[in-house]
Parts: sequence; C-alpha cells; structure tokens
Amino acid sequence: MAKFVYADNAGTTAMSKTALDAMLPYLTDYYGNPSSIYSLGRKSRAALDSAREKIASALNARPEEIFFTGGGTEADNWAIHAALEKMGKKGKHIVTSSIEHHAVGHTLAALEKNGYEVTYLPVDGNGQISLSELENAVRDDTVLVTIMMANNEIGTILPIAEIARIAKSKGALFHTDAVQAVGHIPVDVRALDADMLSLAAHKFRGPKGVGALFVKKGHAIPAFILGGGQERGRRSGTENVAGIVGMAAALEEAVQNMDGNIVKITKMRDRLIKELLKIPYSRLTGDPVNRLPGTASFVFECIEGEALVLSLDAKGVCASSGSACSSASLDPSHVLLAIGLKHEVAHGSLRLTVNEANTEDDIDYILDVLPPIISRLRDMSPLWEEKMNVRA
Repeated sequence: MAKFVYADNAGTTAMSKTALDAMLPYLTDYYGNPSSIYSLGRKSRAALDSAREKIASALNARPEEIFFTGGGTEADNWAIHAALEKMGKKGKHIVTSSIEHHAVGHTLAALEKNGYEVTYLPVDGNGQISLSELENAVRDDTVLVTIMMANNEIGTILPIAEIARIAKSKGALFHTDAVQAVGHIPVDVRALDADMLSLAAHKFRGPKGVGALFVKKGHAIPAFILGGGQERGRRSGTENVAGIVGMAAALEEAVQNMDGNIVKITKMRDRLIKELLKIPYSRLTGDPVNRLPGTASFVFECIEGEALVLSLDAKGVCASSGSACSSASLDPSHVLLAIGLKHEVAHGSLRLTVNEANTEDDIDYILDVLPPIISRLRDMSPLWEEKMNVRA
C-alpha cells in the first residue's frame, strides 16, 4: 500500500489537536448564542472575547482592531469595499500587484466594470514588485493600495512595511492579504503599519470557514453585512463561536512554536528544492531567499501539471499545480505568467507545501516517487520528444 504524504498545506491544513480540543466544548456543552444575556450565552460571549484577545496578541494588535469573518476571501472583500466607501471622495483609483489571490484580483476586476481604475504592478522573475514603480503608480486620487504579504503559489514574501509607507505617504489606505503568512512567519501589524490585514484559520491548522480582518484603530470602516449588529455593528450574523475559538487556539500555538517550526520546515523545503532541481529542465519559482518556509514550487518543462498531480495522488502524495482555489481551471496560473514564464512552461507547475506536521520520511518518499513520474510523463510527451530531437 502506498504511503500517504500531505504536501498541500498552502491549500489547507489538517486541524491541530489543540484547536480541535479548544472547539469541542463550544460544539457540545457551551452552545449558547453569544448575543443572549443568560449564563449559557455569556459563556459563549466570554469565549469570543478571549479569542479576540489571543488573536490580537499574536499580531501585536488591540482586541478592538480584530473583526471576525467567514474566511480570508470575505476579509479581503470587506477590506477593499470598506476602503472605497470610506475614501470615496478622494478618487476611484486602486493599486495592486499582478500576482494577487483571486479574492483580491476578481474583486478588483468587478470594480473596474463599475468605474474604478486599477493599476496592476508588474513583478520580476521572483515575484517581487518594484518599490519605485509603486511610488510612481500611487496618485493623488489613489484610495487604496492592496498587495499581498506572501504569494500563495510561489511563496514569495513581499516587503510590506516599505509598501505601506509608500501608500500612506500619498494618503492612500493600505491593505495586505496575509492569509498565507499569518502563523508561518512573524506578522506584527504595528511594525508593518498596515491599515487592514486579512487572515484565514485553515491556513495555520485552524478550522475552515473562519477568518479575521485587522482594522487599525482610528479607521471607522463601514458595515459589510447588515442584520443583528454583531461585531460592533460591522459584520452581522451569529458568530461561529467554536470556529473562532479554534482559530485563536491554532494561531496562539503557531506563534508559540514558530521559531522551531521555521527551522524544521525550512530544512525540509530546502531539501526538496535542492534535490528536485537536479531534474533536467526544472526551475524553482518564486524568490529563492524571501520565500515562505514551507513552499517549494517548480515548473518542469514538457509536462502537464494536472497529470503530475494526479500521478502523485496515485502514489499517495497530495500536491497541487497552483492555487487550490483555481485548480479546476485549464488556463496556466496568472502568477506564473506574471513572473515571465511562457504558457507551455507554466502548464508544468508543481507546488509542494510542507508544515510542522510533515517529516523527513515524507520528504524521502516524495523524492523517491516524483522523479520517475516526471520521466514517465515526459516519455509520453510529444513536446519532450521534440525537445530532445532539437537538442540532439
């Protein structure tokens, strides 16, 4: 029987026992509505308050700066729409990067149809923007700069503090999608000086369907969902108490163990990169230095990424060919095209993402099964045959 290896932690993570244990009482015994005034509801309210404090502490934020959401996508959408409503009199211009997650990219594309102008900053071959190009792009009528902290496909970490400084020097609000970063690298909202920051629990071993939006004190953002007035009137709807408690427990655990986890995870990642780059016509994607600890992303020429992922699945390895949120698309990744890869090369992408739950044995197994799969797929590829004939 094939060994099972989960190497798609950028897509989602297995929930930690710490998070699950924290959640269980709020799914069984303490199920009261936190808006109720009787004791069972007050227990739920106390749990929400405690979770808000824990998440704020993990980010060096204030509890009143944390708003709970249904995930990272909602947090991104809320941040963008709130910024535009708040800054509406200043203009209708937005600056972003060409490698944003679709939660941001598709939201901005929809806004373009409604009269907003969006500048998409190009990136270099490592997925980094030019700070001078950013400075030139931000105008007097720019209301929002939204640029991710770390890319979900190639793992590149962007210089958010510098980006925030430029945005705010021109009077624009700054939002960062930190969904892939929070829980994996240090995130200090005071040091970053972001106005808004999005996160999602299931990326750091918390439950799915819950996230948060940090909003810097002093920004009275408009309500996103109207109803019963929860989340201080900004995001109505009965709170997912168990999910929020699990998110707080997972983030607290991740931050407490971060230093050791980074060392362990980086060692596994670097081993994957070193060994897989020995395969002919392979290439690492993303910044070779400023990258997430667990992301090893590649392209292998003359191979279809979908066939590669399915072949790995047959061997018990879960991986992806890009963002899990767009894996049904047959088009090559917009991120890989943005870093300058040709369509035919971008199709051969593979993202392996490990975390602290992985082991060196997992890496051994991936390195054992992956090279033969690549060889077999290339043997069946007319593109590979053509490439070898040209080379000969």
